[in-house]
Amino acid sequence: MKSAVVVFPGSNCDRDAATALEQATGHAPVMVWHGDTDFPEVDLIVLPGGFSYGDYLRAGAMAAQSPVVRTVIERANKGVYVLGICNGFQVLTETGLLPGALMRNANLKFVCRTVNLKVENTETPFTGGYDREQVIQIPVAHHDGNYFTDPETHKKLVQEGRIAFRYCADESIETDVGGNPNGSLDNIAGLFNENRNVLGMMPHPERVAEAAHGGTDGAAMFAHLANSLS
Repeated sequence: MKSAVVVFPGSNCDRDAATALEQATGHAPVMVWHGDTDFPEVDLIVLPGGFSYGDYLRAGAMAAQSPVVRTVIERANKGVYVLGICNGFQVLTETGLLPGALMRNANLKFVCRTVNLKVENTETPFTGGYDREQVIQIPVAHHDGNYFTDPETHKKLVQEGRIAFRYCADESIETDVGGNPNGSLDNIAGLFNENRNVLGMMPHPERVAEAAHGGTDGAAMFAHLANSLS
């Protein structure tokens, strides 16, 4: 599998994503600067976490206008797989590749800790390394992770099986309602586009891709992508 990681001014998880991809594939991904208009053909494009352009205007709003994003949109529409993590998820909603928006967390505070996720759909290269309804632990770190969309779109996401992950309860954390750290509609933590080749998720699988990180629940995602797209 050939991969690329897009780097925006303010990205801070680009190297983490690159390391996870290299461990899974044996090959370093192409690092693509946001101002580039083209890059080599790849099977997977990652939009990493961070604070692109300092989150001015809205998180992801300015990054969505970067020259390279036009190429990302073109390739996604042709079937290339795209993974947007945290700020990358925000960029995907700003481009229209995914529906809805990521708003300020319900408690208006930055949240940084590990959360429980329930895997809702395993029929994609992103999630096929997990079991359906498996609960995994992945860290979050965001201020604008409160997913929202209109009722009609939400109904469509549910009916079409496009919700990838939901936050779920952790009995050790009494302050959260249903394990939801940010107030997201229907506990949504990640979702697919209609063709299932674009995934946006707020939690960071690249931060639990090896044992030294304190967990390995994210490794299955990168490993399955490598096997499926090779």
